[in-house]
Amino acid sequence: MTTKPFPVLVTGGAGYIGSHAVLALEDAGWQAVVLDNLVTGFRWAVDERARFVEGDVGDAQLLARTIESFGIGAIMHFAGSVVVPESVSDPLKYYGNNTANSRTLIEAAVAGGCKHFIFSSTAATYGIPESSPVRETMSTVPINPYGMSKLMTEIMLRDTAAAHPINYCALRYFNVAGADPQGRAGQATEGATHLIKVATEAALGKRSHVSVFGTDFSTPDGTGVRDYIHVTDLAAAHVLALDALIAEPERSLTLNCGYGRGFSVLEVLDAVEKVSGLSIERRMEGRRAGDPDALIAGNEAILEAFGWQPRYAQLDTIVAHAMAWERGLSNGGESADPGKRRRPGTRLAQLSIDGSIRAEGLVWADDLCAGKAPCSSG
Repeated sequence: MTTKPFPVLVTGGAGYIGSHAVLALEDAGWQAVVLDNLVTGFRWAVDERARFVEGDVGDAQLLARTIESFGIGAIMHFAGSVVVPESVSDPLKYYGNNTANSRTLIEAAVAGGCKHFIFSSTAATYGIPESSPVRETMSTVPINPYGMSKLMTEIMLRDTAAAHPINYCALRYFNVAGADPQGRAGQATEGATHLIKVATEAALGKRSHVSVFGTDFSTPDGTGVRDYIHVTDLAAAHVLALDALIAEPERSLTLNCGYGRGFSVLEVLDAVEKVSGLSIERRMEGRRAGDPDALIAGNEAILEAFGWQPRYAQLDTIVAHAMAWERGLSNGGESADPGKRRRPGTRLAQLSIDGSIRAEGLVWADDLCAGKAPCSSG
């Protein structure tokens, strides 16, 4: 395998999508350095080949030391808050964690000579789209602070790339779902709001029912239609984006990430029942404010930009991988309880007293939380 030119910093790499991106990077021969404060992520979710730094993306001094010590040449930025209703009730949290912290990270990238930046953005930047499929040329009018906080970061990247030697790719996700086909990672956050995650939990008895918000949409069965993308295909797109940025350092990109076709809420629930062989109680409720009839990605641009070829685009495949992961959590599998996990853990990048960073050797993951291995915090 060709030697890669530099390590890649992955913020939020202990979270759902970030942990899959780490797998994709390491599988492709890149060295990933994960920065995560573990507020919503899990240390055990970080692949054992990656380096790990525990800390906050808003810590400018930590960012500077990390970029310099590891020789970071590119950043994949996943760290942030992602719950839309919470963004409405607590907008300043989102403008702080998503927008202000992203500004700190972008500034650290410029100061540290980091040339490439890949940003985890969202279809929420479009607000209520003019039409569907949604294309990158359409207006961006977010209807909630979450979408606005992401759009503001896109604007900062655009303006920074115009003034400094850095290029970027903003990937606007549609509905991310599924889990690593090899069972190495998946969604473990409690209280998740993603439909497929919620439906698999309901099928396994972790939830009493699934609420269907609205049955009067202008869609074939009256329920909302969304474009669901497998998290592993999404992670692969990030690695391709990195290759594209390196190949054309004067070029920046803003691209939708989706399959270009959608499924309704009822179709998703049917698929979960078929794959699992279990029934799900469905409770019909009123529409939520701001929910469009359909939200489907126009994906011609990403297919053309770097030849992205999804491997797991079938709904049944996405559901099967999500269900396999969820069964592992339900059965008390290794992924369910990091305190009992017994496999080689991540190599730690431990901040020493003088503020430098040193890489530690392999440790056992359960030792990380038991005080038997060096950690950056208790």
